[in-house]
Amino acid sequence: MAGCGTKVKICGLQDVEVLKSMVDLEIDYIGLVFAPSRRRVTAGLAAELAAELKNWRNGEPPLAAGVFVNPGPEELDRILAEVPLAVVQLHGEESPEYCRETRRRHPGIQVWKALSVGGEEEERNAGSAPGHGPKDLDPYAGAVDAVLLDTFDPARRGGSGKTFAWERIPAYRQRAEELGLPLFVAGGLHPGNVRELTGAYMPYGVDVSSGVETEGAKDIAKMKAFVERVKG
Repeated sequence: MAGCGTKVKICGLQDVEVLKSMVDLEIDYIGLVFAPSRRRVTAGLAAELAAELKNWRNGEPPLAAGVFVNPGPEELDRILAEVPLAVVQLHGEESPEYCRETRRRHPGIQVWKALSVGGEEEERNAGSAPGHGPKDLDPYAGAVDAVLLDTFDPARRGGSGKTFAWERIPAYRQRAEELGLPLFVAGGLHPGNVRELTGAYMPYGVDVSSGVETEGAKDIAKMKAFVERVKG
């Protein structure tokens, strides 16, 4: 992976030419969305995008992460047979047992679990939704390779473009460190706020999608600024 310090993942890539424009950026992961989304890609397009990573010029190429919501084992098998993913990122209600089984079926591929976080009011209204307190990390210890905090949104699974209550990060980070789990933060990040996040809360990595887009398309100037403000 490129560089050191805070890891950078740029998610929602859909265009080979855009990816070619990114080859000089210090990025650690790219995200390919297989879940229902306006950024969804087919396995064929994802394979094209992943193949382009070998042309990276800034250090080692980024790793490809596939984003899924409650995928069936057959769906994962089919996509992983066609696309050389390094990471399976799960954004649904996937249980620790499901995560363990995914690791067993696909040795050598990392499994990340996304957990939703909101403010106190959102979390009270969320009932028993997963990921609403640091202790919710506990069952995933030994079942996943990393956890990702994203903004709680009852209407969608990530990609809301909204930040959550960042003051909740230290408790999650402490618990993640105790469990030996790298902690990524997503949700509403963009070049104007990511330095504040990394400076104050020092997550293992950050994950951005809409915050580096203009009118729904990835913007190379915004991606460059985002990476510089994390890595610089």
